[in-house]
Amino acid sequence: MRILRTIAEVRAAVRDAKAAGRSVGLVPTMGAFHEGHLSLMRAAREQNDLVVVSLFVNPTQFAANEDLSTYPRDEARDAALAEAEGVDILFAPEPAEIYPDGFATNIHVAGITEVLDGASRGPHHFDGVATVVTKLFGIVLPDVAYFGQKDAQQVLVVRRVVRDLDLDVRIVACPIVREPDGLAMSSRNVYLDAGARSQATALNRALDAADAAHRAGDRDGILPAAHAVLTEAGIDAEYLELRDAETLRPVTRIERDALLLVAARVGAARLIDNHLLAATSTSETSTNTETNSTTHGKGDA
Repeated sequence: MRILRTIAEVRAAVRDAKAAGRSVGLVPTMGAFHEGHLSLMRAAREQNDLVVVSLFVNPTQFAANEDLSTYPRDEARDAALAEAEGVDILFAPEPAEIYPDGFATNIHVAGITEVLDGASRGPHHFDGVATVVTKLFGIVLPDVAYFGQKDAQQVLVVRRVVRDLDLDVRIVACPIVREPDGLAMSSRNVYLDAGARSQATALNRALDAADAAHRAGDRDGILPAAHAVLTEAGIDAEYLELRDAETLRPVTRIERDALLLVAARVGAARLIDNHLLAATSTSETSTNTETNSTTHGKGDA
């Protein structure tokens, strides 16, 4: 595996690969790798000839009061993990390489960025995500890019950028990877002390309870079931909302696939999670979820 620092180096490597007819897969990350990141790398390795992983803590998607300065960083550990997964190139640029002096361009996606995390974290967040991902697509020119379904809203934002700007890249979203107790893996889980770590499992349990209500046909009990679990755990959610899985419009009746999304501060960490609530019968749900994960795709970028 090569660790490259400059855009010119990455472009030269990709140019050589494409000239040889090799396919290119990209996994955009902010580092602090966990099993969720590694699952994306494995998917990219299985499906592409050249695998590029970007490691860049993107400053433009953090607000002044967020954890940019304390976000976990360990490049040597990340590099060893990526190499063990067969990654070919780790692109680890300095901020000035991505945002040189005079940088003045911003990608804004209207509508779907103004709710959920966009409302909680501010409009800068998804503007920063959309801008850096667009830059990475322009630098790496991947055939396929891989994201995690834990960041479901981010996946939809990236898909919209690709669609609206006619970018020639296929987006694959991979299923959420969870700890044995159900907690969604996240780089920010390292902020949790033992008490908060136990409390945080309530997020997935709340989503499970809502899913159970949905499967039982209790349309009016979906959100109350989730709220009850969070309340019992002493968690006051930033949001707990049922949204259309493609448009993020609010829904009250699940007539199309919907996402139940939650965000909450638990101890020192702000955590997010989601479940897909399928509009199909229980017997079809597993098959459809698997299909969405592998063909359309499903956090951390």
